[in-house]
Amino acid sequence: MKKFAKLTLSAAALLFATGIVTNAQAADGAELYMTKTCWSCHGKDANTPIMPVYPRLAGQSADYAFNQMKDIKSGARSNGMTAAMKGVMGLVTEEEMRAIADWLGTL
Repeated sequence: MKKFAKLTLSAAALLFATGIVTNAQAADGAELYMTKTCWSCHGKDANTPIMPVYPRLAGQSADYAFNQMKDIKSGARSNGMTAAMKGVMGLVTEEEMRAIADWLGTL
């Protein structure tokens, strides 16, 4: 039994180290981006917003995107188009924001 536990732990460490786990998280972020309707304003590719004043999100730093989403949701950021975003951010948990931000950072 101890050998099985060690083998399982080693396999998990290997998956994490090779990035397979983070790729799964990125896939979740892509799905969340679509299901939480981010795409409807920022474009399906996160790089083609429907209006020039909307930001291009593809390639943003994951931490920057995450902090922007948190600030909009909390009301700490309330300038520009954040009023429109505040309603959408009510649909997204902090964990989902992190997954979306991490995915955006991979684009």
